[in-house]
Amino acid sequence: MRGRKKQQPGYYSISVVAKTYGIHPQTLRMYEREGLLCPSRTEGNTRLYSQTDVERLEQILNLTRDLGVNLAGVDLVLKMREQMEKMQLDVNELLRAFRQVMIDTLEDGETKYKNSLVRVSPKTKIIRLDDMVEDSPKEGP
Repeated sequence: MRGRKKQQPGYYSISVVAKTYGIHPQTLRMYEREGLLCPSRTEGNTRLYSQTDVERLEQILNLTRDLGVNLAGVDLVLKMREQMEKMQLDVNELLRAFRQVMIDTLEDGETKYKNSLVRVSPKTKIIRLDDMVEDSPKEGP
């Protein structure tokens, strides 16, 4: 599992996952009790870890082993990552809708859309124009 790219879909037993990542099966059970992992179960109640579960385990191990984050922190980080991914999907959907509106409503909308967005470096401070207007000193008579 480790080190391979694009593994074929499949499920792994708790012993295989534990051995591969050098952790005790009880650690995997604890992660499940804490809600960090949610493996599938067979009819006989045997845990089966999907590739998605294994990738999540890698994130957990990275946070705990490499960064020293405790399990409460891991839970918080993973939830925040999920929220950020959802927000990114929402932003992408808004941009697609915006693009389509420009294309549909403006003459030569495709060209105007391509020229309307400006890439901004992450270090650039963005200030809303509304905030600037409200904060600026008001000129009187």
